[in-house]
Amino acid sequence: MKTKIKSLLFISFFTVATSFLNAQSLLSKLDSEFPDKPVYEIATFKTTRIGLGHSIEVRKKGALEISLYNRYWNIPDFKGQRFLADVVSTRYGLDYAFSDNFTLGLGYTNHDKIFDGFIKYRLFKQKRGSKKTPFSITLLQTISQRKSENTTGDIYEETTSSTNKYAFTSQILIARKINTELSLQVAPTFIHREKDPLKENPNKQFAIAFGGRHKIGKHASVVSEYFYVANPLKSIETFNTFMVGVNWELSHLLLQFHMTNARNFVEDTFITQTTNNFNAKDGNFHFGFNATWVLQTKKKKLD
Repeated sequence: MKTKIKSLLFISFFTVATSFLNAQSLLSKLDSEFPDKPVYEIATFKTTRIGLGHSIEVRKKGALEISLYNRYWNIPDFKGQRFLADVVSTRYGLDYAFSDNFTLGLGYTNHDKIFDGFIKYRLFKQKRGSKKTPFSITLLQTISQRKSENTTGDIYEETTSSTNKYAFTSQILIARKINTELSLQVAPTFIHREKDPLKENPNKQFAIAFGGRHKIGKHASVVSEYFYVANPLKSIETFNTFMVGVNWELSHLLLQFHMTNARNFVEDTFITQTTNNFNAKDGNFHFGFNATWVLQTKKKKLD
């Protein structure tokens, strides 16, 4: 009887040991075939712009982004007759993603007659549960060009000379997706433009931008931005720019609606040259409507 019990115990132990070794071998194979890969946060802002300024987002390789940004405002005591708004300013833009991390963009604003371009490179992506890379970081460099015309000052305002003026804006976009509903961004900003002949205005300005997105529905979110300028212009009174709005996603089409005190679209202008405070007096509210459509020019490879 004791011999039978010992035999059963030995067989049971051998079976368990064999199963354990087989399980360990299977786990080792799975680990080698499917190693632990970092999981990155996606859709921190869903769009390449929060509203006025750029977000840390870049498009997938081969994506062509076609944008139409509009700004509407009224002029106090305007004598003309306009429907809904006295002035409409529009920026036409094209952005193309040469890789998953690198985007080039071009644009033109009809009201200001400003050409602008930018390069955008994603440096780091936020990893879930990682203390080493808790943020996403994207680098942005923009350039803008406008014509400055000198006139004779007579009634016909004859143009005597015309020169191109350039301005450059450098930003480090740092963002964190706090949870599935909330994302925050901060962006140290450096702006350089040609020297003022009167030496009254600084040609180098420093600013910091704050932005946020809060998801309120499956395809809708509330967004807001604030831009603080450390050394404002001296020749004119300027105010820090503020924006609050709603983003609405419709498949490949994104619609943005916002209220702001900024009239311009290019970084060096709307950050440092906003002459209206954010209030309802004297037409200081400006309504913005942006439409962005994304076209994928390259087919995805099937595994």
